[in-house]
Amino acid sequence: LSLLIMLQPRPEGGTYTDYESVNECMEGVCKMYEEQHLKRMNPNSPSSTYGISQLFDFIDDQADLSSLVYQAATQTYQPCNKDWIKEKICMHLCRQQEGK
Repeated sequence: LSLLIMLQPRPEGGTYTDYESVNECMEGVCKMYEEQHLKRMNPNSPSSTYGISQLFDFIDDQADLSSLVYQAATQTYQPCNKDWIKEKICMHLCRQQEGK
């Protein structure tokens, strides 16, 4: 399994990050939110808590945030949109809560 996540805040360029699993990718999206948004909003706070709706608002506010999921059977990448990312984040965070 290979996933690429693309964050394109401006039309002239974007950032790609490669992940080996869906969980790793969703953790990466959460880290983007924590580092790019929460730390900027609360620079002196050692830690921040947030709700899933705040994370989803961040995702929705991105000009272009998408994922390409490698399909070994066809040797192609399947594009996945923000709704797919939010669904997978929800599943990822629910599993984390069950593990506590």
